[in-house]
Amino acid sequence: SPSPGDTSVLAGLYGPAEAKISKELPDRAAMEVLLRPKVGLPGVVERSREQLLRQTCEAVVLGVLHPRTAITLVLQVLSDAGSLLSCCLNAACMALLDAGLPLTAVFCGVTCALDPDGTILLDPSTQQEQEARAILTFAIGSGERKVLMATTKGSCSVEEMQQCLAAAQRASNTIFQFYRDSVHRRYSKS
Repeated sequence: SPSPGDTSVLAGLYGPAEAKISKELPDRAAMEVLLRPKVGLPGVVERSREQLLRQTCEAVVLGVLHPRTAITLVLQVLSDAGSLLSCCLNAACMALLDAGLPLTAVFCGVTCALDPDGTILLDPSTQQEQEARAILTFAIGSGERKVLMATTKGSCSVEEMQQCLAAAQRASNTIFQFYRDSVHRRYSKS
């Protein structure tokens, strides 16, 4: 069976480019996120995730440096073995870094699942998500590990949510180290 690490998303970033007049914003760049499922057409779930991804990206992109332009981020799901939203967040951040857009901070996505007995699972598989009492996904900023976005599915107590957030913030260190290593590998080749 596939493991959570088998979830993969391909990201492409276009812009800043000329925006259509209907979408043009006079004071900043207009951000658009398109999430394409592995098969079929995007539905309500994809639209909801697009909005979460767009809001997270807008929180870190310095769009005021590119007024009257459009930035389009396209995410294509290649495989989904669980923790898809956090994988999309990580792919989006890597695309923003690779494109060289000015950012206030980098961010990462971490998904936690709460088992019926209260055990916290990081990066759950699809089966673990289905068996979980609650699934929480966080976008964590690199600066002070602040929460840029949080979404939940299911029910949990405030204490359990705080425990999941603390676990996600600890896990973010590993993801940020991966970002540093990836960027170093990419740009140290001369």
